[in-house]
Amino acid sequence: MKRRSFIKNSGLASLAITTTPFSLSSNYPDYTMEELMGKEDIELFGKDINLREQAYEAFVEMQNAAMDSGIDIKIVSSYRSFDRQAAIFERKYLRYTDEENMLPLDAIDKIIEYSTVPGTSRHHWGTDIDITDGKVKADGDVLVTEKFEDDGPYSTLKNWMDNYSESFGFYLVYTNDPKRRGFKYEPWHYSYAPLSRPMLTAFRKKNIMKQLEKEDFIGSDQMTSGFIKNYIENNILDINPALL
Repeated sequence: MKRRSFIKNSGLASLAITTTPFSLSSNYPDYTMEELMGKEDIELFGKDINLREQAYEAFVEMQNAAMDSGIDIKIVSSYRSFDRQAAIFERKYLRYTDEENMLPLDAIDKIIEYSTVPGTSRHHWGTDIDITDGKVKADGDVLVTEKFEDDGPYSTLKNWMDNYSESFGFYLVYTNDPKRRGFKYEPWHYSYAPLSRPMLTAFRKKNIMKQLEKEDFIGSDQMTSGFIKNYIENNILDINPALL
C-alpha cells in the first residue's frame, strides 16, 4: 500500500486546533509537540501504572480508597506512545479493509468510534487511564460498555467512580451525553484533570494539522484536511466539559 500525507488541502494545513472558540490561558507549562504526540520519552511512575508522577500519586490514593470498599481499580491501559497508537490504528485498518472488505473511509470511521488517530491520543500524555475491577472476573473483552452498566461485572466500580473519582482529580472523558459527538461512550476511560487540562490547552495551541501532515502510517492517505478538522472538533474537543 502506498503511503503518503493525509493533508491534501494546503489551504487548510495552517489551520490550528484553536479554531474552536473559547479563551485559553497562557499560564500553562510549555509542553512540546513531540511530548504531546507521544514521541518523547517521559518519566512514568508505578509498576503497571505508568503515569506522570502527580497523576500516579493521585491514582494510588484513589485506588487505596476504593480498596476499602472492596474494589480493586486495575489499569488496563495508561501511557501509550505514538508508535503503539499507530500499531493499533494500522492493525484495525488492515483488518477492516483486507479481512472485512470495508471501504477505506468506512474503515477509518469505524476505527475512530473508539480509537484515535496516531499522535492525538490522550493516552500519549501519561494522564489518562482505562480501568476495570481486578477483583471481578469477566469473560471476553473487558472494555465493553455493557460490563460497566446495570448488572454488569464492573457496575459496582462504575458506581464508585461516579461518586468519588472527581474528588481525586479523575474525570470521565467520553460521557454518555446524547448531544456529545466524536468517540463513543467509554465508561472505563478517566483523565487526571489537574494535568490533562493544561496539556489539552497546550495541544490546542499547536498547529496540529501542520504536524499531522508530516506523519505517514497505513490509512493516512485516505484522510483529508476536512476530515482532520472535523475529527479535532468532534473527537478531540467534544468531551466532558470539566476537562476543557
